Amino acid sequence: MDDVLDADVIDAGVIDAGVLDGARTTAALTALGVRPGDVLLVHASLRSLGPVADGARGVLGALRRAVGPAGTLVVPAFTPENSDTSPHYRERVRGLDAGAVDAVRASMEPYDPAVTPAPSMGALAETVRAAAGAGRSAHPQTSFAAVGPDAAHLLAGHRADCHLGEDSPLARLYEADARILLLGTGYATCTAFHLGEYRMPGPPRRSYRCVVTSRGVRRWWEYEDVALDDGDFAALGAAFEEAAADGDVRAGQVGAAACRLVRLRPAVDFATDWLTEHRATERRSGRPTGS
Repeated sequence: MDDVLDADVIDAGVIDAGVLDGARTTAALTALGVRPGDVLLVHASLRSLGPVADGARGVLGALRRAVGPAGTLVVPAFTPENSDTSPHYRERVRGLDAGAVDAVRASMEPYDPAVTPAPSMGALAETVRAAAGAGRSAHPQTSFAAVGPDAAHLLAGHRADCHLGEDSPLARLYEADARILLLGTGYATCTAFHLGEYRMPGPPRRSYRCVVTSRGVRRWWEYEDVALDDGDFAALGAAFEEAAADGDVRAGQVGAAACRLVRLRPAVDFATDWLTEHRATERRSGRPTGS
């Protein structure tokens, strides 16, 4: 679910032929198939693009020019840092004694959509989250941030006990016939596939726990939801691309990065069927799901 954080940032006033500037980035996005008025769910590894003028700010500017004033950009703004049931937490406390673990837990801040950063989601996601006029959904673990005229509608109603299902922005993106932009990333980071997990018959469920604020008081909150598992998303994406109809996947280059523009709706429909078949086989063979 994580994007790559780092990017090479170049002063816009010192651009050479090897640096990706805003105009070239916009032109490359347009050549890939991004159109004015698009609703895009963006996953980005800015490091993969190569040197970029103005870094994440420059890429966001290019994206906004490509979709125009009628377009909307959406990014995952997840916060595994405030959960003690996340792989991020398990890695953070690995090898610590009980006192050190207690100190880590006490230091974990409750989710506040207005200010909580999403450092593990990457530089572009953080730039969108902090942009003037950006909105953010309410889920304390798997929020999304967005800029553009459809942002409020896409982000509304994100239930706290529904990470990435029918009461999340992913379902609103599906309804909007949005497209997924994999900007230097692969299908392993394709968050939209998680909606397919929810649409499988009888998906496995598990408990989650995170820090929230209730009536101004910090507390731990535990809830149950679908067991999220992105371990087979790279294989799922490869299978989808082989079966995709014309126009469902466009491939191209932005800077040094191989990129894809994918229609979200057929990708989720394919994921639902593929995961239903493959996860059932895995459960019969004893492979655990969820993380």
